Amino acid sequence: MTSNAHLKSVLQALLVTFLWSTSWVLIKIGLQTDLPALTFAGLRYTLAFLCLLPFALISPTHRSVLRSLPKAAWSKLILLGIVFYTLTQGAQFVSLSYLPAATVTLLISFTPVLVASFSGLLNKEAPSTNQWMGILLSTLGVIIYFLPLNIPARQIIGLLVALGALVANSAGSLLGRQANHQSPLPPILITTISMGIGGILLLAAGGITQGFGHLNFTHWLIIVWLAVVNTAFAFTLWNRTLRALTAVESSIINNTMLPQITILAWVFLGESLNLRQIVGITLVTIGVIIGQLRRTAKSP
Repeated sequence: MTSNAHLKSVLQALLVTFLWSTSWVLIKIGLQTDLPALTFAGLRYTLAFLCLLPFALISPTHRSVLRSLPKAAWSKLILLGIVFYTLTQGAQFVSLSYLPAATVTLLISFTPVLVASFSGLLNKEAPSTNQWMGILLSTLGVIIYFLPLNIPARQIIGLLVALGALVANSAGSLLGRQANHQSPLPPILITTISMGIGGILLLAAGGITQGFGHLNFTHWLIIVWLAVVNTAFAFTLWNRTLRALTAVESSIINNTMLPQITILAWVFLGESLNLRQIVGITLVTIGVIIGQLRRTAKSP
């Protein structure tokens, strides 16, 4: 690949991480204007599913694969949709209604650490030196970020929900990898089907428990933008960059989201950070990157 083509892929990947980072700000804005959290998340991913569906089914090959898909594969896709979208995204939206965006992002950024730990247990492989260093640095960063531990009661609820989102996101990542490696389905079908199942369940849960609120033009503008641009378009562009970038490059670019979200939340939401919290976020970012280097270097 030429240097210009590689640079183009890097810039496209950075654009995707920027779009994903702005999602956190837009979600916070929507939640601050009384959008029900679960319903908000359900509308985003259901609409994104509807945007992807025509592209997923336009190919006769895709339709043929779906018709011959065994029940076991459907079960895995349903489980992936429930864990990765219904539980993870639902918990993430709810936690953002209680906590600053930087705090939730900090906790979710621990996903690679948990994934590496779970993978080690399942595959009976001890974590590498890099992974141990990453875990220790990231843990130190979180401790520094949250000290002193004078957390308001309302935020404790948000922290518990965010930790649930972290566990669900880690489990969803493992299920997603398994689906992509073992399933005969192309990635776009895996994404579309699991997103549709998870998004519709999330929308139903939100509608039943929280209702739909009073959706105005601004609400719909945020929902449509999140669904069409930050989800359907961004996921498609990200998958395209994966063809050109190594796993290490993609991993490092993806980890730029933590500082991006922190800066965007400060500029647009007024979520200021003190020096101690900035040091904590920096340590977590470095730790996550170090912890992934050896693991991702093995797979191009």
